[in-house]
Amino acid sequence: MRKGIHPDNYRVVAFKDMSNDEVFLTKSTADTAEKIEVDGVEYPLVKLEISRTSHPYYTGKSKLVDTAGRIDKFKNKYAKFKK
Repeated sequence: MRKGIHPDNYRVVAFKDMSNDEVFLTKSTADTAEKIEVDGVEYPLVKLEISRTSHPYYTGKSKLVDTAGRIDKFKNKYAKFKK
C-alpha cells in the first residue's frame, strides 16, 4: 500500500441507533462532538437513524418509518387519483 494516503486518527467510536437505542463500538475516523459512556468508559458518539439492528433486511421485520411527514404528503398529493 502507498504510504501517507490513509488516515491516522482511527479510534474506538460508539454508534447509536436512534430508532431502538442499540449501541455498538467499532473503530472509525468519524468526527463527532458528542460523547457517550459505555460500560464506564467514555467514547465519541455517532448517531444513526438506522443500523443492522433495526434495518428490515437484517431483522426480517417490515417497519414503516415516517420522517418529516413524507408519507402523508405523498398520500395527500395523489388522493385525487384514488377511485
